[in-house]
Amino acid sequence: MAKNLTKRIVEGARPKANDHFVWCGKTTGFGVRVYPSGKKIFVAQVRVGRSIRRVRIGPFGPLTVEQARQRAKKIIDAAADGRDPQREKREHRNALTVAELCEKYLVAARAGLVIVRRFKRPKRASTVAIDEGRVARHIVPLIGSIRACDITRQDVQRMVDDIAAGKTAGVFEGRPRAKAVVTGGAGTAARVVELLGGIFTWAEGRGHVNRLNGAPFMNPVRGVERVRGEPKTRILNEEAELKALGRVLDAAQADAEAKARRPAEKRLGNSLDPAMPLPPPAAVAVTRLVALTGWRRTECSGLLWAAIDWNGHCVRLGDTKNGRWNRAVGEPVLRFLQLLAKTKTSDKWVFPNRSSTGSADVKKAVAKLFDAAGLADARSHDLRRTFSTIGDDEGYSEATIGMLIGDAPRGVVMKHYIHKPDPALIAAADRVSNRIAAALDNEPVADVVVDLAERRVRG
Repeated sequence: MAKNLTKRIVEGARPKANDHFVWCGKTTGFGVRVYPSGKKIFVAQVRVGRSIRRVRIGPFGPLTVEQARQRAKKIIDAAADGRDPQREKREHRNALTVAELCEKYLVAARAGLVIVRRFKRPKRASTVAIDEGRVARHIVPLIGSIRACDITRQDVQRMVDDIAAGKTAGVFEGRPRAKAVVTGGAGTAARVVELLGGIFTWAEGRGHVNRLNGAPFMNPVRGVERVRGEPKTRILNEEAELKALGRVLDAAQADAEAKARRPAEKRLGNSLDPAMPLPPPAAVAVTRLVALTGWRRTECSGLLWAAIDWNGHCVRLGDTKNGRWNRAVGEPVLRFLQLLAKTKTSDKWVFPNRSSTGSADVKKAVAKLFDAAGLADARSHDLRRTFSTIGDDEGYSEATIGMLIGDAPRGVVMKHYIHKPDPALIAAADRVSNRIAAALDNEPVADVVVDLAERRVRG
């Protein structure tokens, strides 16, 4: 009669010159391996396809016979379902942690291998840089050590709650002479969990995450509670706030010009011609350009001279949030760009950095201008809403305004075949930018009469 493997039998098994096995007569495939040294290890032996797999369960002592038997039954049942328990165990042992998975995702993103589903193109470098910060400052400190295949919705929910409560807040070192101030909060938690969900979706499609028991992997972000922040509605009024910002821009430019003239006059020994133009501070010029166009700050600060079509009344942006785009611009924008061209210090960048190797980073400097104007609750993106609101006030449609600020879907013909803006868009850009320029300069709005037929000929 087959004997059940018991504690007494295992204890009574004596070592021999070579390894030998003592098998259980009741649970087929369950046994203990006895080494010549006397060490005893529970094993489960199963057939997978045409091969025999012997899976190590654990040593006798730390594991009781019944504990080992229960584990053996799970392994035997898995093999009966056609799975390979030994391979699953090896994969689980070598499984990526959440931190390692995030790093693999970021490496792929830097190489342009992560596609933004909405726009069907690789993530932009600036977006990847933001992702890196969210991974390093929120995801890795809270859940980075957990195996990616083991993480649960509860783990992610705790992460979201901790970020919302400010557990990851702090001041961190950033680029040279820079620091990153992380505040956390519900809005940050929502953006971090959205990124994490995208990472797991990307990883699942490439086989980087699998469940040990062969069950289909479920994205742990699904079902997680998060707070969606209310959309911002801040706009600057023309009567006071745009004028206040305009005064600060003029004062900042005058101060910068005075500082630039003093060393030059000291070197030359005489006064410079007051009519001689000097380049304005990049932050001042970028802020004015954002106000006159409604573009994103980074689109303005990263502008190239080669992108400007002076005759076509447009700028051909090659890298925007929505891909390549020909943006119609108004006459005030072209006049402003012509003034900048007279004092340009780079043949490539409209707003170069100190070494002229790239575009200037003006985020903090622009914020200081708003603070100086008494607009601490507003930033450059609020000028984008202001431009749109004034366009709506002028009677232009949502589609027209979207085309001007770069926030509207385009048809195939406009995107791939027509490489200049419609004259009606130029007329809209003229009217809105004229109105904003008048507010910034504290001047009356000039009457704008646009001959669309003439514009079509000129285009």
